[in-house]
This record gives sequence, structure tokens and C-alpha cells, in this order.
Amino acid sequence: MKAIAAGIGVVFLSPLLLAGTGMMLAVSANAVQNSVSVNNCLTDIDADDVAQQVAKILDGASGKNAHIEGLDLPAEQVPNAQTIVATGRSLDVPRKGQVIALATAMQESRLRNLNYGDRDSLGLFQQRPSQGWGTAQQIHDPVHASEQFYKALLKVNGWQQMTVTQAAQAVQKSGWPDAYATWESLATALQAAIAKTFPGADKDQSKQTDSTGCTPDKDGSGFGRIPEGSIPKGYKIPKNAAPKARKAIEWAMYQLGTLYQWGGSCTDSHGPDPMRRCDCSSLMQQAYAHADITLTRTTYTQVKDGKAVSPSQLQPGDLIFSRGTAARPEHVGMYMGEGLVIEAPRTSKPVRITPIKDWDILAARRVL
Repeated sequence: MKAIAAGIGVVFLSPLLLAGTGMMLAVSANAVQNSVSVNNCLTDIDADDVAQQVAKILDGASGKNAHIEGLDLPAEQVPNAQTIVATGRSLDVPRKGQVIALATAMQESRLRNLNYGDRDSLGLFQQRPSQGWGTAQQIHDPVHASEQFYKALLKVNGWQQMTVTQAAQAVQKSGWPDAYATWESLATALQAAIAKTFPGADKDQSKQTDSTGCTPDKDGSGFGRIPEGSIPKGYKIPKNAAPKARKAIEWAMYQLGTLYQWGGSCTDSHGPDPMRRCDCSSLMQQAYAHADITLTRTTYTQVKDGKAVSPSQLQPGDLIFSRGTAARPEHVGMYMGEGLVIEAPRTSKPVRITPIKDWDILAARRVL
């Protein structure tokens, strides 16, 4: 760990950050956490503006005139964010893990190196000496605190398939388990802006994925367990659905229960020919074809159809993408409203409706 800290200090970190290690702040962690509303989702983040402001601060600007939505003390908070990203990079933690760490620190401390909190909680991640995160002095070192968070995250089985909130909660076990989603867009913008300042940023750029934003207000959990191939009891297509989206959803629902076929055209999913059954992208293509909307054939190309929308602003009929990366996703479904998604999931599974809480959304597109 000392070698990691030394390397980061020499290669990545600014004098301002090093001077801030162990900083004593007269702010309680409870006050910070209680000031956060999980409904105050930061979805309109201007990533380019964030990058400009971050670059100025890391170049030594005072930060007095800097404005980054969600950061009230950017001159202090941005260097702490830099430490989190730098530590993640030094440990070869994927970009998503760095975003999870930033969102966690935003919720727990607002990216401030707090000297106290709930019970014996301390530092950026409000880690507790009594719970084995290190001594109080160690936890006040942002490098140590970040390293400990990443080590715990990497031990979580399947964390890369989880949402940011699910992964953060698996590590933190917070009393506010849904609050991490509030900071996801900002964390994504910060990670991208800071990563650009490091050597090798050009290579990393090709691996970047879009912000997942926050999840919709309804996550589908209210319908309980949904038997495969069935319509959840009480579901109705929302009245505000666009007419063509309604047609597409209705047609897709008619395919419920038919078996998935990779490469299938979805032109006769109830018929005897397997190659006329649906895969994920042909279900989307044919559903919208029956609403007089032309989509391309594959998931890889449908992610470029229409226009991008924030996952927090989904409307019935929007396409959502998961698995792989935002630039090259491997799965697509259609948002139905009420926190539900219709999909052709995979071989041996039928066309079905699932709650959106089970989706790790990489991108969303509106094709109307």
C-alpha cells in the first residue's frame, strides 16, 4: 500500500491534495447524509463543463470561481475525487468501479475528508476503525481509504453486473441504501474528466461508457415476482404513452411466452420455424415495424437509432441496453412504463416482462 501511495503521489496527485490528507473538518457526517435527498437526482450534468472546471482546479486554480453542480467546495472535493480515481487506476479497477467509489464518497461525505461521523465513522467513505477498515489515522489518508473501499468492492460477487447503488450498498451497508443513485451522473462525469488528465487517457477513452444516470421513479418491484411469459397483475400501458409506442408495446406483449432464438427474425414467433422466433433486437425491430417505425437489426446498431435519453427520464417505448459497454451493448429491451421492461432474454428463455431494477442500464434511446 505504501508503494501505491508513493506512486500516486508522484505521478498523479497535486500538492493541494497532499496537503489535504488528514484534514479536520467541522462537519458531521449525519448532517451531510441527512442533507441528501434521494429524489434530488443530478441528471442534467454537463460533462464538458465539468471537464473544464476539473482541469482548471487540478492545474492549480483557486476554485473560487469554479461551479460544478453538486459540489459546493470544488477546490477541496475535486482533489479528493482525483485520489479516488488515481487509486482505482493503480489497482486496475475498471472504470465502473471508480464511478461506484466516487458516488459512494459523494453520498457518505460529499467528497470531504471528515474527521468524525456516525459513531466512529471517518473520512471520505465514512469507514469505521471498529469494523476493520484501518486505524483512524489510516482512514484519514484518502489513498488508504480508497484502497480499502476498492478491495471490499472487488470481493463482491458480480459487482460489475450490479447497478451503482447495489454495488455501493453491498460494500457500505448504509442506512440510506438508495441514496447512492443520486450521485451517479456526477460521479460518471468526474471520473471521465479526471481520467483525461492521466497518462494513457487516449487509450482509456475507447473504454468509456455513458452515464447511467439515476433509475426511474418506479423500479417494478411493486409487482412482486412476475412469472415468465405473463403480464403482471394490474399492469396497463400508461395513458401518456405515445400512440406508436403503445402499438409497439402491445405487439411485443403478444409475443410473451415464445422462446428466444438467436438470429431469429421475430416474424412468426408463435409458428413452428425457430428462425422466425425472436431474439432481443428482432423483437424491438418488429414491434416498432408494426408501429411504422424502422429500426436497424442488431443491438450494436440499435444503440445508435433515435436519440439518447437519460435512464431517469424513460418513457414507454424507449429502448434500454445492458451487458457489454454503452458503445457496444449485448442486450436490448423495451421500457413499458411502471418500472417494467419487455425483453427476449436468452436461449431457452421466453419473451418476458422484468422489473427495471434487475437491469444495469448502459444506454437508453428514444426512437419516436
